[in-house]
Amino acid sequence: MCLLKIVPMAENHIQKLTEIDRVCFEQPWTFDGLKAELFSETACYFVAEKDGQAVGCAGMQSVCGECYIDKVSVHPYFRRRGIAQALVQHLIQSALKTDSEFITLEVRKFNEPAISLYKKLGFEPVGLRKNFYTNPLEDAILMTRYFKNKNL
Repeated sequence: MCLLKIVPMAENHIQKLTEIDRVCFEQPWTFDGLKAELFSETACYFVAEKDGQAVGCAGMQSVCGECYIDKVSVHPYFRRRGIAQALVQHLIQSALKTDSEFITLEVRKFNEPAISLYKKLGFEPVGLRKNFYTNPLEDAILMTRYFKNKNL
């Protein structure tokens, strides 16, 4: 039995992560797009490894105390095993370490498993982006977890 390991994204992960994205998304990230995140001063990306092989990743941008999750992907074979939760928890911990105000993301309106996970992790729906996604056309729910008093 192999334990899940969450590590910072590195160049040796990029090829496998682009393959995972092709399986997971209609509009997957490209090799160059993911690789560029390695050199971004605002990016924070983690990879889930099993037996040394990437099985998923999650990443965000952190700017001026605000964190925006860009992606969460887990290979379909490895879903429903707590991997997405572990990845998002790492992003939350990174946001807390940088004293961020909040962390936010968009999720397809009908992606109930993801919405349930984000609610479990303290995110709350804060808005709707009409026709945000294509293939198929679908609204996005904007979900945010606040770390500080949002009324200040």
